[in-house]
Amino acid sequence: MLSLLIPIQLRKIPMTPSLHRLYSFRRCPYAMRARLGLLFAELQVELREIILKNKPAQMLAISPKGTVPVLQLFDGAVIEESREIMVWALEQQDPQGLLDAEVLTQANALIEQNDNEFKHWLDRYKYADRHLEMTQTEYRQRGEAFLQVLETLLTQKPYLLGDNATIADIGIMPFVRQFAHVDRDVFYSLPYPHLQRWLENWLEHAFFLQAMTKFQPWQEEDDVVVFPS
Repeated sequence: MLSLLIPIQLRKIPMTPSLHRLYSFRRCPYAMRARLGLLFAELQVELREIILKNKPAQMLAISPKGTVPVLQLFDGAVIEESREIMVWALEQQDPQGLLDAEVLTQANALIEQNDNEFKHWLDRYKYADRHLEMTQTEYRQRGEAFLQVLETLLTQKPYLLGDNATIADIGIMPFVRQFAHVDRDVFYSLPYPHLQRWLENWLEHAFFLQAMTKFQPWQEEDDVVVFPS
């Protein structure tokens, strides 16, 4: 078996056997990459779309930290981190080889840099009015250090780590998308043509379009929503 990117911590919460259950929020980049992982793994789940300002008690009961995504397996195990959900899904089946053993170490390092350094500056760039220590432009420029890393990787190959997509691509793309959407005109004026092309290709990818399907917020009396349908 391939080595995991990160150790997966499972907690057991009783659940009626059925589909695995995913609590998600469409616009959250962490939830986006979890849904992409499930799509690439060709796994179906029961999807419960939530409203962050009104989190369902059922989700908080299994994951008190109250962040999405949360995956509850039908045996009751709970996976609370998006990276762990991606890894778990692709370890069930990985028809397109996103867990390429030859690049897992590099993929892990890139995702770590994305989730820590880049996300730190991304949040401040997006919400510069809440972080007055620097200007929005300065926050953007700090975030660009990671974009430059990605641009260099994409100069020779269509994906971050080679000729085929890996977990690094689906793990990082939603955050680059969020960075770009702070100010699209500015993003597409920056000197990162390969990264811009990579992002545009992902935004048009069938799995990403499917991952961004809109669902009504879940209510207890609703019928089960199967994702992907």
